[in-house]
Amino acid sequence: MDSAVQLSERLTLSEVAFLDRLKTHIGVLADLCRSDILIYCPAGIGRAVVAAQARPHSIVPIHTESLLGRPVTPADAPAVFRALEDGRRTVMEAHQGETGPGSSAQRAPIVQDTYPVRAREGGTIIAALAIETNLIERERHHRRSRVFRRALRLFREQVQSGTLRGVEALSPFGEHDGIVYIDSGHHIQYVSGIATSLYRKLGYTASLLRRHFEDLELDDGGPVREAFETGACVEREIHVRDLVWIKKAIPLMPARPWWRAVTRREAARRPEGVLVTISDETEARRQQEEARVKVAMIQEIYHRVKNNLQTIASLLRMQARRAGSDEVRVAIEEGVTRILAVAVIHEFLAHQEASLINIRDVSQRIISMFREGVVDHGKSIRLDLRGPNIYLPTGPATVSALVINELLQNALEHGFEHQEGGSVTVSLRDDGDQVTIAVEDDGIGLPDDFDLEQTSSLGIKIVKTLATGDLRGRFELQGRDKGVAAVVTFPKQQGGK
Repeated sequence: MDSAVQLSERLTLSEVAFLDRLKTHIGVLADLCRSDILIYCPAGIGRAVVAAQARPHSIVPIHTESLLGRPVTPADAPAVFRALEDGRRTVMEAHQGETGPGSSAQRAPIVQDTYPVRAREGGTIIAALAIETNLIERERHHRRSRVFRRALRLFREQVQSGTLRGVEALSPFGEHDGIVYIDSGHHIQYVSGIATSLYRKLGYTASLLRRHFEDLELDDGGPVREAFETGACVEREIHVRDLVWIKKAIPLMPARPWWRAVTRREAARRPEGVLVTISDETEARRQQEEARVKVAMIQEIYHRVKNNLQTIASLLRMQARRAGSDEVRVAIEEGVTRILAVAVIHEFLAHQEASLINIRDVSQRIISMFREGVVDHGKSIRLDLRGPNIYLPTGPATVSALVINELLQNALEHGFEHQEGGSVTVSLRDDGDQVTIAVEDDGIGLPDDFDLEQTSSLGIKIVKTLATGDLRGRFELQGRDKGVAAVVTFPKQQGGK
């Protein structure tokens, strides 16, 4: 949201703070009034700009795009300039776009209710607040209870005067929220149709009007009592029998001239009433709980698969120790590392709810696995990792883990056969729409007659198949002055994978 200081350098620090506070309050006003709210600040002679905008969650907004920073002139917005220059409230009917900076939406009839804004009693006008309502909603509002209309007016005055406390912590109001107004004697004076339906779920079929709120015996009056006692807005999640409600309680202070600052004596007065909104979150909570249980079950499955893979790897290691030839033993041990590479992925999935896996973390885990059980400790071979965090879905992450495993295995097996030491580096690169995995070593390099298409190396064949088939990418082996760089590049978007 634009800063008030940038919009008008003539404002004092206290006026800037007042406007900033007003900006945080207009969202709730938009929801309850079912209107778009705009704040205009002067920006020179015959010019003003939109300094803040709030669109309602409770109804389709009039302005679907951001208007922040849009300039207007007296010809564009006469009501705004009456408020800014003459200090007059103006209510005018027009077509959308005729009373303000315009919109890409259809030009529907609207009513613009515009007020001057002062930060203190007798102070200069620092802004204009415009409440824009579509004509149908305006007519609907006039048919509502006088009690509710008065409550809404009190609420609007508190927002305009910047005296509403705790409103910043309230979540947005929704289209299906019920509304109840309770007076200072804790008697219900207004109940919306949605609120009536919500209480009927609890067996209250008779009218709730003029009933004492605490006589409902629901043990959910805490937010209302707190709002009366503290004079601040309150939001709580309430469990009423088998229902889950989100209840917001907004204290409304007695009417007074909207522009006059609140004295300490007035601030200490009790609210005239409390406006309560009720949102039934029972079904949403049920779905959240089902999703939580499902995630827990999936994580448990991943955990068990990981344990089973590790058990299989342990059994194969035992078999490798009993192998009758080095060739069989090496083949079994290579199979073990492949199984453990897949187990690494399941280990990550077992401890996180997100379906995206950080390939850098996977690479680090595989490198640690190689340091512990694969690298010949009689040789001085260093394993390093470079590159940023790269998050991939489960499918390509699993394939990437197998690719990294095979390339590390191949580098250690063939790159240092006649060397006493060296280094192998796993490098990751994120190019936005594609990912590159490179395993580079400073070993003996490729044979002079090496042919990638004709090689008999099982590890190289596996990587080529995974890179071109599963990852839909490409695989290259690049000989260097010293060593080899094995590079796999693939698109980050893998379709349904």
